[in-house]
Amino acid sequence: MTAYDFRLALLSMRRNPGLSALMVLAIACGIAVCTISLAVYHAAATNPIPWKSDRLYAVTLDTWDPQNPADRDRPELPPPQLTHRDATALKQSDIPLRSVIMFKTERVLDGGIAGHKAYRGILRATTNEFFPMFDVPFKYGAGWNGSSDTGGEPVIVLSSEANEKIFGGENSVGRTMTVGGHDMRVIGVLGPWVPSPKFFDLNNGPFEEPEDAYLPFRYALDQEFGQIGNTNCWKNERIESRQDFLNSECVWMQMWAELPAKADRERFHAYLDNYAREQKSLGRMERPLNNQLYDVDQWLDFNEVVQKDNRVLIGIAMLFLAACLVNVVGLLLSKFLNGASITGLRRALGASRGDIVRQHLAEVLLLAGVGGVLGLILASIGMSGIRALYGSDFESIERLTRIDGVVVLAALGLSLLAGVLAGLYPAWRIGRTSPAVYLKTQ
Repeated sequence: MTAYDFRLALLSMRRNPGLSALMVLAIACGIAVCTISLAVYHAAATNPIPWKSDRLYAVTLDTWDPQNPADRDRPELPPPQLTHRDATALKQSDIPLRSVIMFKTERVLDGGIAGHKAYRGILRATTNEFFPMFDVPFKYGAGWNGSSDTGGEPVIVLSSEANEKIFGGENSVGRTMTVGGHDMRVIGVLGPWVPSPKFFDLNNGPFEEPEDAYLPFRYALDQEFGQIGNTNCWKNERIESRQDFLNSECVWMQMWAELPAKADRERFHAYLDNYAREQKSLGRMERPLNNQLYDVDQWLDFNEVVQKDNRVLIGIAMLFLAACLVNVVGLLLSKFLNGASITGLRRALGASRGDIVRQHLAEVLLLAGVGGVLGLILASIGMSGIRALYGSDFESIERLTRIDGVVVLAALGLSLLAGVLAGLYPAWRIGRTSPAVYLKTQ
């Protein structure tokens, strides 16, 4: 019966190709706009590490100005980063299963290989548990151990892209390279790893590319590698040396803790509060206690990765689709009523009202399916145009304009749902019409 209904639908579409094309185009335009909006929203809202997001926590302390909050628009929130003195002190806690402190820096990377030019790369100075904590994949070698953290050993882990640029993609473990004039030994090369959003450090945008290389936190400090990214200070302090900066109230470091159980989270939160009380006794942290732990989803929300504008655009796209469907309803009514004589003949030959409604809905679903596919094609063309226009200026544009399988399924499902909603009234209208009216006119 289903095959018969769709065969009738094809015959009906062939009888009125112009009208059918208009309806397909209307649906396609609405789906294309919705697909583009959904793709951008999906890219921003996706949790990049869902299997561990409920056990990974960003650590925050309210060390800000007692007279003013860190965020005037959201005064209830603490600063998103930590001072050096607080990050290094909290790292000493044995409550988390793992914990990392880190900051971003940059240096010229040079492998000394003919044909491979040195270039200025972005590096992440971090502690050794960064790699197992965030499930970072390795292609060659591995990360460093705890002794390299405490001893400041000159070792480095390269991203797969950096290894391609510096060593031509070969296994470079054991090779020596220079990093800002310092000799460092390669101990690992990552596999492809592009978490999107880059949840562990959102300071320079959620879709920033991962770093080119990773090196021990202590080594970076010992060699006075300067930080890049967001550095925010509220206190008027005299800073004349690197050590003065490390002891200052400026926030510029990130800390994450892995806390598998609720009891671990409660213990570590109590540890943060006790640490803050101790600092208050020393004349610091004069604001009320406001130390928070944010899991990955909460952290993305805290940093407004999915902004209100994204949600507004989804709403506007849905309104545009609704406007397209209003036009489709009118065209369907015109088309179905023009074919009412054939419908009357089917009723006279024994077709029930339900059969008539089902047959017309089959035609609507076919139109919607074709419109959904065309809408995806139009959306892909639109995304390609956006990449061509902005790709050279924004490194993250590729991920923001990617239409993946989830978006494709959502777009096709939306097109079929839209078709059913648009076709219900016209199908019901033609189904309830008495066949005698049309048969008498033939």
